[in-house]
Amino acid sequence: MEDSQHLEFMARAIQIAKRGQYITHPNPYVGCLLVKDGQVISEGFTQLAGHDHAEVNALKKAGESAKGATAYVTLEPCSYTGRTPPCTSALIKAGISNVVIAMQDPNPKVAGSGIALLEAAGIKVISGVLENQARAINVGFIKRMEKKLPFVRVKMATSLDGKTALSSGESKWITGEAARHDVQFWRAKSSAILTGIGTVLADDPSLTVRLDTQALQIEGDVRQPVRVILDSQLRCPTNAKLLALPGQTVIYTLNSSLDKIKALEKAGADVVVISSEQQGEAMSLKAVMEDLAKREINEIHTEAGAKLCGSLIQEGLADELLLYMAPHLLGSDGLGAFHLPNIKTMQDRIDLKIKDIRAIGDDWRIIASLTQK
Repeated sequence: MEDSQHLEFMARAIQIAKRGQYITHPNPYVGCLLVKDGQVISEGFTQLAGHDHAEVNALKKAGESAKGATAYVTLEPCSYTGRTPPCTSALIKAGISNVVIAMQDPNPKVAGSGIALLEAAGIKVISGVLENQARAINVGFIKRMEKKLPFVRVKMATSLDGKTALSSGESKWITGEAARHDVQFWRAKSSAILTGIGTVLADDPSLTVRLDTQALQIEGDVRQPVRVILDSQLRCPTNAKLLALPGQTVIYTLNSSLDKIKALEKAGADVVVISSEQQGEAMSLKAVMEDLAKREINEIHTEAGAKLCGSLIQEGLADELLLYMAPHLLGSDGLGAFHLPNIKTMQDRIDLKIKDIRAIGDDWRIIASLTQK
């Protein structure tokens, strides 16, 4: 088969993989195409955790016709029994003759062993087809596997002059309805939504996905990301709105008061005390991120104030900015977007790489990655 056909079929598999972006957590998004005589005979994508992976999904649809077909898979087929049996076994049993893979699985439980098993069974394997594109759709899973940290996206809405609110704190609404609707898709895509106690006390937010299954084009229930609150002194009120909503709320704190912890746990929160012995008075954001990675959190969507957002950037924990800019000017007394006190000279500035700019209603959405010096 020509290289151009490999690229064409893998590009389609990557698009199919994206259909699982709102449901597969904590698994990666994976797409699979089965091709025979140059024609697609079946396609599949990874389902809910504990259900069929992309390869099995496609094989079931193809049935006996899968024998002798070529499988295009966006991620190396798994080779171990986790929540589901290994996909390598399913491909071998189905009589697949060739497997074209976009990228090797960074999960140490797989990491090349899936390819080795397929080749040992006499299946020809080609790897690295559209690898960069495949990595781009699974940045959270890949970072968790490679660095034991989640991918952190920081969302901020500002005026054209970079302000998030008036000096009084009034901020509703800077952006228009279309931009606020767009944010809901980013929430739905994330594993967790992160905020600070200041936002909870000021706004009493819900931090939920307000889209239905039709809007997300999924079947079953809408998954609510884990809500994460950084609350060093346990000031979160037990009647906070988000504690009573469907889904899990995790509060990270330095305060080990059993009475406060029990009260919040009774209200519906999971409370995690971060040791302050080695961290001084401030909570270690890296320790929080490491714990979230252990909880299989791939992508974090941050909606917080200037201080927390600035700290994530300053400490090198933020990977991407999701910035909505509205066509307003809030003036010199308005509140800034990011608290970055360590920038004193031009050499201290934080470099960004613009990945995408587009209009969302009357506002502009900028997606930018943070580059490390």
